Amino acid sequence: MVDRFTTMLDCVELGFLPDGILDQLPAPSQVAGTRVGGINMNIPRFVPPSPRRSRWRSPRKGSPPPSSPPSAGDDRTDPDDYSTRQGAYDLRKLRGKQLVIKPGRARRYHVPGDAARTITALLTVRDKVIAPLLAGIRTPRRGRPPQSWTQIDRDYETIRLHMQTLFNHLGISFKPPAASTTSCRSLRASL
Repeated sequence: MVDRFTTMLDCVELGFLPDGILDQLPAPSQVAGTRVGGINMNIPRFVPPSPRRSRWRSPRKGSPPPSSPPSAGDDRTDPDDYSTRQGAYDLRKLRGKQLVIKPGRARRYHVPGDAARTITALLTVRDKVIAPLLAGIRTPRRGRPPQSWTQIDRDYETIRLHMQTLFNHLGISFKPPAASTTSCRSLRASL
């Protein structure tokens, strides 16, 4: 048991995204001949609970598995609204993507090491890379820059500036609708 625990800690520490995983997640898959939908990481059911307010505990030995996966029931959703049927369907979705396995006819589910690395990397990329970049692109910089910049701050700033340039080339504007007086047709005509 200790060996499995330390293996999971190693897997969570070193995240890894296989090629094409972002394209494969939303695509439907099959579990035992039944077609199931893809995984949308943006719906509240698949957003993990915040670490400081997690309601999930390790099950006691001999207790039945929870009716919903551990990623259900965060601060934004009411656990009473999450039914057993939804939990079973979400587990089937995760099984279809091989992120969760059900060994034999057991009633428990296991997360393989590679799947733990993938899940960790997906959540890290979404929460620590994409969200700050999009938030930084949308809001203009006001005031003086900070006195001491870390290497990560410099990297974020460089990426933010390059993303603004890319979005300008693509014709994507981040101005609020009330402040923008240019219509989409005139903007597209200028491209």
